Order: sequence, then C-alpha cells, then structure tokens
Amino acid sequence: MILFPPAKINLGLHILHKRNDGYHELETGMIPVPFFDILEILPADDFQFKQTGLTIPGDSDTNLCVRAYQLMKDRYSIPPAYIHLRKIIPMGGGLGGGSSDAAFVLKGLNSIFNLEIDTITLEQLAGELGSDCPFFIQNVSQIAEGRGERLTKIPLELKGYYFKIINIGIHVGTKEAYAGAQFSTSKKTVKEILSQPISSWKNELVNDFEKTVFQLHPQLAELKEKLYWEGAIYAAMSGSGSTLFGIYENEPKKLFANNSGVMEIIVGI
Repeated sequence: MILFPPAKINLGLHILHKRNDGYHELETGMIPVPFFDILEILPADDFQFKQTGLTIPGDSDTNLCVRAYQLMKDRYSIPPAYIHLRKIIPMGGGLGGGSSDAAFVLKGLNSIFNLEIDTITLEQLAGELGSDCPFFIQNVSQIAEGRGERLTKIPLELKGYYFKIINIGIHVGTKEAYAGAQFSTSKKTVKEILSQPISSWKNELVNDFEKTVFQLHPQLAELKEKLYWEGAIYAAMSGSGSTLFGIYENEPKKLFANNSGVMEIIVGI
C-alpha cells in the first residue's frame, strides 16, 4: 500500500490560556495542502522501518511512524509490517508532516489488516501520538481546539486559489515558540473570521506565535512582507513556525532560485 500523507497549513492560531495540565488551550483553522511525504506499508515476516529522503534527527525507534505501529500492535495484536517513509515535508516548520505520517500509518494498518476501526477511535488513537495527529484522520478543513484534538469540520472553500509555501531552513522548536507567546486578544474566534471573505483575513486572522518567532527571527517577518508585496491576499506563518505561506488569486512566481537551499513550492487548491 502506497499512501501520501499531506502537509497542513494553519489559518489563524489563537493561544487562549495555559491549562492545568501544562498544555495551552488553542483555537486554529487547519487545512491539508497537496504537498506530500510518501509512505509504503506492507505485511511482513518481521517489523521493519526504513526512512529515506530528508534526514530525521534522533533514534528511529522514537519516530512517530514506529510509535504508531507499536500502538496498533499493543491495542490490536496486528502482525509485523514493513514501513518505508520517504520524507519530503521539512521538520520543525509548522507543516505537521510527522503528525500526518503517524496518522496515515494508523489508517494504513487499519486497512491492510482489516481492523474496521471507526473514525472516532482512530482520532483517539492519533491523539495519543501527538496534538496534530487527529486532524489527519479525516484530512479535511477543520477547526482544532483544546490541544488540537477537538475537531469540527468547516465549510472552507479555497478552490481555485494558489498557495506559496516557503521554508528558509530555520528550525523553531515548540518550547522556543511558546516561551514568549502571548495570549490572544482577538474579539472574534478563528471560526468566525474564517467565515468572512478572504479579503478581510489580512487585518483580522492572526497567528499568535508570530510576534515571538518574528522577534527571534526577523527575516521571517521580512519574508511575510515580501509575500504581501508580490500580491498575496493573505500571508502568515503556519503553526509555531517557521514556514511562511501566501494565498493568491493568480499563480505567483517563485521568489528564490532553485539552487538557493530554500524550500519554495506553489500548489493549487
């Protein structure tokens, strides 16, 4: 079985308050975008995990794909599997690639071994792996609340628009992003703002991580301004960073040369 776990983009992100469990209460809009890792899952005599493409730091035993397999093995006594992850989505960029990979391992194993696990249960399992993982089970436009595990579908119509997604190689750790983050002062919810015309988003749809991350990395703030300068209707940082994106009515040109070392992709929705 070959699967294509996509990246996600955050449309607005409000940090509401710190919870008693140490996490932060969030509200954000999330959409999948057609920028993919590649995942191969096959039944096997012994479990094996292979990873190619972009190098993922750390021990492979802690990879979310491996953890997803172990979770399914512990809960449902599934047989061994061979998992090959071709990593294309950059890590630490706010695109949710690792979470997407893990969610698609759960869905792939469910299908291969005919487990017939329902969507709600898959989302609960995904939530044990990471806050963004449940989003990728249904893999449609949703509002995420709580730590990201409370999901509500939203009728967000962006068909015909173009997304430019740029990562200039800055890694923003989650702790780093939260360290100076301030709570939202918006009088409207993300859901309310997303229901408005996209032309209003520039002035109202805020990612609360931007203030802190842009202070630490001013070149990201400059890049956001460049996206607006070249005609983006809306531009922002995704998640806790450092990936920036712009939304356009017409297909934009690339800002960087192909050999610049910058990841820059343009996708139509």
